[in-house]
Amino acid sequence: MFEHIERIQIISVIGSLTFLAMIIRLIKHKMLKEAYAILWLIFGVVFLICSVWKKGLDYFAGIVGIYYPPALLFLIMIIALILVLIQFSIIVSSQNDKIRQLSQEVALLSISWQKNKKLEEPSDNAKNKPDC
Repeated sequence: MFEHIERIQIISVIGSLTFLAMIIRLIKHKMLKEAYAILWLIFGVVFLICSVWKKGLDYFAGIVGIYYPPALLFLIMIIALILVLIQFSIIVSSQNDKIRQLSQEVALLSISWQKNKKLEEPSDNAKNKPDC
């Protein structure tokens, strides 16, 4: 039954399944948000498909015009890394804007609190003075 399957194919299927299981576990334990895991899941499935469907890599390499099919895997990995880096850049930019806004709000609240504190101090002193 498994005589036509090569050892590297079995190893790559196990590696792809392990990778997918790891991503799903991270999502379940809320260590990785679903929105950020989508790209990881997509590329894990792509690598699983490439691992299972051996001729598929040859087929898609021919369509793209790549003569050495394993080079297509490197192209897919480079594209995956670029997409993940773009996604992280968007997240970092968004977080930077939120941090700036929160810092400004904290500064305004601090100024407001200090003004209120100064306004309350004279009235406290007036209450504490003994009546003559």
